[in-house]
Amino acid sequence: MNPADTASDQKRIPSKWRQQFAFDLPEVAPGKVWVHACSVGEVSSIAPLIRKLLAAGHGVHLTVVTRTGFAHAQRLFGSSISQSWLPWDLPFFISRLINKLRPSLLLLCETEFWPGMLKGCKKRHISVVGVNTRISDRSFPKYFSTRKLWGRWLSNVALFLAQSDLDAERLAAIGVTAANIKTVGNLKFAVQTPDVDAAIIREHIDPTGKRPILILASTHDDEEAQIIKSLPTWLHTCPDLLTLIVPRHPERFAAVGDLLKSNAIPFSRYVQKRSEKDAVVLVDAMGVLGGLYTIADIAFIGGSLVNVGGHNPLEAAICGRGVITGPYVQNFRAVMDAMQAHDAAIVVENADALEASISKLLQQPEALKALHAQATLFMHEQEHVLDAMWQEIQPYLPQNSAGVS
Repeated sequence: MNPADTASDQKRIPSKWRQQFAFDLPEVAPGKVWVHACSVGEVSSIAPLIRKLLAAGHGVHLTVVTRTGFAHAQRLFGSSISQSWLPWDLPFFISRLINKLRPSLLLLCETEFWPGMLKGCKKRHISVVGVNTRISDRSFPKYFSTRKLWGRWLSNVALFLAQSDLDAERLAAIGVTAANIKTVGNLKFAVQTPDVDAAIIREHIDPTGKRPILILASTHDDEEAQIIKSLPTWLHTCPDLLTLIVPRHPERFAAVGDLLKSNAIPFSRYVQKRSEKDAVVLVDAMGVLGGLYTIADIAFIGGSLVNVGGHNPLEAAICGRGVITGPYVQNFRAVMDAMQAHDAAIVVENADALEASISKLLQQPEALKALHAQATLFMHEQEHVLDAMWQEIQPYLPQNSAGVS
């Protein structure tokens, strides 16, 4: 497949608003494992576990909340699973979904705590396991201030598999029984190397096959404006540098293009053919970021120079790429702390420090090579997480695989 191709051949996405009212739900066989993940990040993190469930013969039904999450799941799994939007968390709508699915088990990804969903499962004696559970710095005060309510609602969950000891402590602080919490690590560590042909991607991006590539991944509003001020400096340091800008949200592709134009920065688009003169490429396509990491020489993870909280650095690390981020990494604090401890990540304080750090790596290839080597070693040491999680959920899985899509 040409890397410029997107998922245009994906099956039609059903009406979100109708399924939120529990209309037009898909016909599925009973006994599947129901997995709920909110959006792209959660779908990506739970993907290895879903693949393991499918390989073991279990049918899977996935519910999501966002359009990008729905489309991403289609790209990853196609027709191998069934999926739908999560209805509004009200008794009537949740009951209709549960009656339609008749699942054997519910796996809740990260912090998808929905009281109506939990009550509905308890009423029908459906076991619930929280997988890859985390409670962020931002959300913990809210949960803690209403811990009496959450302690009661979350008592319906048989087991929480926490990402870190800090997450386990926060679960206990909001009323979850300590015996129902186990720390197994972050399932995001189980991310797989993208199944792509790096040579084809490289040919599409860089016809010469020789230029250093800087990827600015998952960038947000105001972040690109800070970063592009450094482009002249980086080009002066490395005249052959090719910079890829990958906005986090597709609705911002046009705005980032306008920003580049207003700053008189020549650029081409990912869907166009490259020339040897391009200095900047605006990646205006979905589902290609993982493949681009396989050809990147330097990887900056966005959402971190602005107070978004950062994005998953492991998608780059699994490709053998250490990462650079800004200071706002609270969404992946435990991951980033571990990567920094392994010298596999660099966290800078602001855009000026980012400019200096990337300039240094462009001038010191041995330091860059060491950063990437440490990322590779770090990921190798985390391979146990999926097996540990699988062992913990085994007692809750149906004995006979039922309802394959």
